[in-house]
Amino acid sequence: MNWYNVGKIVNTHGIRGEVRVISRTDFPEERYAEGTRLGLFMPGAKEPVILTVASHRVHKNFDLLTFEGHPNINDVEKYRDGILKVSEQDLGELDEGEYYYHEIVGCTVYADDGREIGEVTEVIGTGANDVWAVKPSEGKMHYIPYIDDVVLEVDPEKKRIVIDPIEGLLS
Repeated sequence: MNWYNVGKIVNTHGIRGEVRVISRTDFPEERYAEGTRLGLFMPGAKEPVILTVASHRVHKNFDLLTFEGHPNINDVEKYRDGILKVSEQDLGELDEGEYYYHEIVGCTVYADDGREIGEVTEVIGTGANDVWAVKPSEGKMHYIPYIDDVVLEVDPEKKRIVIDPIEGLLS
C-alpha cells in the first residue's frame, strides 16, 4: 500500500495529548477530520502506527490534533518528528484539472513543439497557483506556473505534461 505525506508532528501542545503539526496537505479539513485514520511513520520504523483523529483545530501556523486513546502529553511525546500520512485508498477523487503532487512529480515536461524540457521534481504552492520545478538533463532549473495559458496537457498515467513555453519562461 502506498502512503502520502499530509504533515509532520513537530511538538506537543499543552498537557492534554495535543500535537503540533506542520501541514503538507491542501485538504486539512478532510485529512484531519474527526474519525480519520492516519499512518504515523516514525524515523527508522518499517510499519506505521495507525492513529484515529479525535479532534482538530488551528492555532497560529499549526494544525493541532488529538488522537483517540491518547488523552495526555505522555501518550504523544514519543510521536514527535513522526510523519503523518494518508493511505492511497483514502485519497479521494479530485475535480477535473486537479492533481495530487505525487501524480505531477516525476512527469516529463515537453514543449508544444515536441522538445523535452525536463522532469518535474517539486510542486511549489504560491497561493495564487502552483509552480512546478522542472529539472532539465542539462542547465538550470525551470519554474513552470500551473496556469491555463502555459499548461496545455497533463497525463499523469503516461507521466507526460505538454506546455506552451511563453516568452522568457525557459530562459
